[in-house]
Amino acid sequence: MSKIKVFCFGFGQVAKYFIKKIIKENQDIELNVSSRKKTHNLKFEGLDFNTYEFNEKKIDKNINSKIQDADFILVSIPPTNEEDIVINNFGEIIKKTKTKWITYLSATSVYGNHNGKWVNEHSDAKPTSNSGIKRLKAENQWLKFSNENNLPLQIFRLSGIYSLQNNILQRLISGQAKIVKKENHFFSRVHVEDIANLLFHSMKKFKSNIGIATTGISGPSGGSKEKPVGLIYIAIVSKNRQVVKKFNLIPDREKHRRIATQVCLNMLRLFLKK
Repeated sequence: MSKIKVFCFGFGQVAKYFIKKIIKENQDIELNVSSRKKTHNLKFEGLDFNTYEFNEKKIDKNINSKIQDADFILVSIPPTNEEDIVINNFGEIIKKTKTKWITYLSATSVYGNHNGKWVNEHSDAKPTSNSGIKRLKAENQWLKFSNENNLPLQIFRLSGIYSLQNNILQRLISGQAKIVKKENHFFSRVHVEDIANLLFHSMKKFKSNIGIATTGISGPSGGSKEKPVGLIYIAIVSKNRQVVKKFNLIPDREKHRRIATQVCLNMLRLFLKK
């Protein structure tokens, strides 16, 4: 496979797991990232890469050519002063790219309060928090920018992220865990490796017409009375339709995964028939 060029605005845990996934899949990669620190060379998972200084006081001009040459651009930097600093500083450069893929990582805070109801991409965005309001403005800025310049943009709204490094057990150990007890207040979580897998596969399936997503509890542990082992939600979405179904399958991890795959394929078959 030919070498791909990836540029990451921000190199936090999601970007790192994304690059780690690309390396794991034996894809030859040239990586460049932005950093608030001085420009320098680093190594990650055996890969040499360059970071380029980008902050309020200084922008390394060498960053421009790396952005312009990028096949894939991942933006995980949050908005500043209710505006996206990537577009504001590099919009003219990005317009000239021949990138195949621009991904902006937003957050589910843009949905605001829906009184416990399920939300999806078609739900109204009515943020109430400052971060949610800023995120939504940045999303709209990216959508307008991509439409005006015919750029291949996708936006992922991420919920609370957990990983081996960032989870409730670590917060309990460090004494940073907080109890939130509020009526009709619900939380959603997504594992960082699931995000990385989604990003990786979207690199090849960017122009797909139909998407399938699953979430649940395969076990052997992690279940509760409300969410038992074997629970799974399956969603199929196209431009004009969406179907979401809940299943309680066999509480055996391997059997659960095999049956869930069969259920997904059958749902897709029925989806395509209509």
